[in-house]
Amino acid sequence: MDDKDTPRVGAAVRRRRRTLGLTLAAVASRSGLSVPFLSQIENERARPSARSLDRVADALETTTKKLHAAADSARAVDVVRAEGGEGVRRLVRGRHQLSALEFSGEPDLGREFQHRNDELMYVVEGAVDVEAEGQVHRLEHGDTLFLSGGVRHRWRATVPGTRLLVVAVAEHIDATFDSRR
Repeated sequence: MDDKDTPRVGAAVRRRRRTLGLTLAAVASRSGLSVPFLSQIENERARPSARSLDRVADALETTTKKLHAAADSARAVDVVRAEGGEGVRRLVRGRHQLSALEFSGEPDLGREFQHRNDELMYVVEGAVDVEAEGQVHRLEHGDTLFLSGGVRHRWRATVPGTRLLVVAVAEHIDATFDSRR
């Protein structure tokens, strides 16, 4: 991983500090690091050494591993490189409002799905049959299918080499709408 791909922890540090209700001065006191340095970390103007990050994590009552995981999720721009082979590939890392997966090959998962949030299927290559609401929908190259949250569905690739892109509102987001609220 080159330096450009190394996650910056500033947003994760700031979010954790605010969650704990701490000021930069309090974190500086707990960590032994200076307020200006901590500010530079939070604003992505400095990357702490492993030792400094350990001190920040201790001051924030967490671990460096958790800060790195949170930093990965906080990226504003994140490139996920293509990988060879068949199977399932995550197109968005971390916990975001958007979930995206690419299915390639001839997966027939043989099970029914039901997600609480909306989902969009796009056929990049090949064809799939999607069964939803008691109907089978044949999707071919370039076709899309929208499913509202809660719709039970299953799908299977019908052509060798099929690639299906599935984009959804992430499961951890409550995106359902209740007009009675």
